[in-house]
Amino acid sequence: MLQLLFRHHAQRVRMIQRLKKRADFLACASSGHKWVRPAFVLQVNPRPASNMAEPRLGFTTSSKLGNAVCRNRIRRRLREAARLALTDLARPQHDYVLIGRPAAADIEFTVLQSEMAEGLLKLHHIMAKRG
Repeated sequence: MLQLLFRHHAQRVRMIQRLKKRADFLACASSGHKWVRPAFVLQVNPRPASNMAEPRLGFTTSSKLGNAVCRNRIRRRLREAARLALTDLARPQHDYVLIGRPAAADIEFTVLQSEMAEGLLKLHHIMAKRG
C-alpha cells in the first residue's frame, strides 16, 4: 500500500526547469500575462509548440529588496511555494517568472502558497479566454 502511494506521487511530480537566459525573462515580461500580489509578481509566457514541453521557472530579486541575506530568504520562500504550486498547476510549454517583492520576506507561508496557486489558475483562465 505504501509503495503504491509513493509510486503515484512520483508519477505526479514533473521536472520544472530553470530559466537562465535574459531573453527568456524579457519574453515573459513582454507577454503581458502577469499577476501582481504584495509578495510577488507572477509572469507567464506560453512557448511555441516546437520547444521543449517541460514548464520552466525563473526568479528575480533586485537589490532594492535588501542585502543578500534578505534577497536569498525571499528567493528560497518563493522557490518552495512555486515548487508546491507548480507541480500540480504548471502547464507544459509555459515559462513562469517570479519577481520578489518586500512583503515576501514576512508574509505567512500558507498565504504565499495560496496566492501563488490562485495566480496560476487565474492567469491560465485569462489566457484560455484570450485564445
